[in-house]
Amino acid sequence: MTRLSFKQWLLHRANRPQQNLLFLLLGFGLFAPGIGLIALAEFLLVASWQQELLALLGLILSVVGSILAAVGYISLSLLRLYRFLNDDQNHD
Repeated sequence: MTRLSFKQWLLHRANRPQQNLLFLLLGFGLFAPGIGLIALAEFLLVASWQQELLALLGLILSVVGSILAAVGYISLSLLRLYRFLNDDQNHD
């Protein structure tokens, strides 16, 4: 198995816009219900361990969603620019 250098990995990641968009949308799809669970636990449940567990689940979903969305967004925007700047054909 060949190992990709970090530069090659970044360029490979930039060349997959559909997968990057999927990461962005999936991240939002996890983040929004996570925030909803936190709000539900805060405003609709009385103080109990169930409230804390629901808020913890919401926090975990929100963090995972944020990370996925950030990876997707960075890959769609900054890595495309990085790919353009590192394209040897553009330096004619």
